[in-house]
Order: sequence, then structure tokens, then C-alpha cells
Amino acid sequence: MEEIKKNFRMTEKEAKAGLDASLPEIETFPNQFPGYEIKIEIPEYTSLCPKTGLPDFGKITIIYEPRDRCLELKSLKTYILAYRNLGIFYENAVNRILEDVVKACQPVRAVVIGEFNPRGGIKSVVTASYPRPKSKAR
Repeated sequence: MEEIKKNFRMTEKEAKAGLDASLPEIETFPNQFPGYEIKIEIPEYTSLCPKTGLPDFGKITIIYEPRDRCLELKSLKTYILAYRNLGIFYENAVNRILEDVVKACQPVRAVVIGEFNPRGGIKSVVTASYPRPKSKAR
């Protein structure tokens, strides 16, 4: 029984899977107006579980208040499609998307929500926000 448990332990490699993967750049364009919010819904997000290799499906929602730049949607679509063959956990995907959105457009604030389809009777919803609270870096 102990040997079976050993085989299911999470390794550091799996826990960090996908965080440093090379992904397409998210392009931006100049924002023309202050003080408004943009909500982008991506209902066909897919990636791979780094532990099992099985596909994960879900909906990604990005909500942000632009500062000087707005996200360009075609490049965002290309960026999201790159996750299709990437082994990454839900939590890492949502946080990675948030970091890449912030890097691309430096918004006033941003939220990324991942609502993942049930697997094994469990549904997960992961939310990450910017600005981030002060805590340990990865």
C-alpha cells in the first residue's frame, strides 16, 4: 500500500509544470479612454494535466481595467491556444495567465478566473487578482 501511495505523490517538477514554458506574446494597442473595465470570456480553454496527461477543459475569464494599453484579441487567442498541449495545473494556468496579462498591458487592476469542467466529480474554480498581495515569490 505504501508503494502505491509513493507512485501518486506530487513532485516539484509537476507542481511547477508549465510555469516557464515559452508561449506566444500577447500583443496590445494604445488605450484611448480612462476608467472602464474590459471582460473577456474564453469558453473553450484546454490544457493537459501534468500528472496524468489527460485533457482539462474549462472557461477562462479575464477582467481588467486598462491603463495605457489594451489586450489585442487575436494574439490573446493564439496565446490561449498554446495551452492546448501544455502540461499545467489549473492553479498554475490561472496565475500564469494573470502574470502574462499584467506583463503585456500593465493594467490598473486585473482578475483571471478559471472555471474548470468537473473531473472525477470535482469542479474547480481558481481566481487570481492583480495587484497581488505581498507574499513569497515562486
